[in-house]
Amino acid sequence: MDHDQIPEIALNWHREGRGAALATVIETWGSAPRQAGSQLAISGGGEIMGSVSGGCVEGAVVVEAQEALADGTPRVLTFGVADETAFEVGLACGGTIRILVEPVGTGRGLPVAMLETLVAHRAARQPVAYGVRPDLWERRLILPDDAAMQDRFRADRSGLEEDGEFIAIFNPPLRMLVVGAVHIAQALLPMARLAGYDPVLIDPREAFGSSGRFPGEVIVHDWPDEALQAQGLDTRTAVVTLTHDSKLDDPAILSALASDVFYLGCLGSTRTHAKRLDRLREAGVSEGALARIHAPVGLDIGAKTPAEIAVSVLAQVTQALRKG
Repeated sequence: MDHDQIPEIALNWHREGRGAALATVIETWGSAPRQAGSQLAISGGGEIMGSVSGGCVEGAVVVEAQEALADGTPRVLTFGVADETAFEVGLACGGTIRILVEPVGTGRGLPVAMLETLVAHRAARQPVAYGVRPDLWERRLILPDDAAMQDRFRADRSGLEEDGEFIAIFNPPLRMLVVGAVHIAQALLPMARLAGYDPVLIDPREAFGSSGRFPGEVIVHDWPDEALQAQGLDTRTAVVTLTHDSKLDDPAILSALASDVFYLGCLGSTRTHAKRLDRLREAGVSEGALARIHAPVGLDIGAKTPAEIAVSVLAQVTQALRKG
């Protein structure tokens, strides 16, 4: 979705000759509505994509971005309830935020080559971080093999270091691979997309996984284990199996358990899951690996309809992502 493609949009605007600046939340206090690392792209014509607040400071940030594009000077802005400017832009929620504004490819702003490299990493689903020292305007790109940054990558946590360097984490986009073209999937896929996931539906039964039943969705008709391996399984991927058919679900589960996916959820009653566990034990799966399976899938919210079950699944995926 466009609101998750802020660096890409800024780069495109620059390449089109429209001018671009990136605004990034670098620090927050109190009830600021957006976390560190949140970004807003601003074009030379005043177009915007993304956000750095709940809408209360964007107008002022756009003005500063236009000035940064004109003079080539990056800057750090502070908005808070103790500052008269905060009330002028409507920040009266008891929070304070600091926002870094960097023009792209001009003056002391963000170098185009660095932005291009960052975007290339994102396109290849390779984690990367961007570091900048606002006191010196020194910048660097950081890979996840940097021992000092591994906790930030793992927690997807942007923020300031003790030496004043701001670190913006750019992990690969989240993905949800759903096995089984059933009614729950019809509700789950669009919900997942709204939550920021790239959803993929996997079902070798073409009559079930048809574009008529799932308009606009990415559908793969390969056998589930082959499809999962082709898609790639990493720490930014959630896998949900929904078919109720062990011939389809079990190969997918085995592939997911052999990977670093952050979530694996499987549809089925407690009795069905007990039988599933027996089959997986016979296949040589350890008890530790079996404990990774969320089943019956979804948080227990009393869900009955396919859409309600989809809500419970997405809630549990979110819980696993944010709380571990």
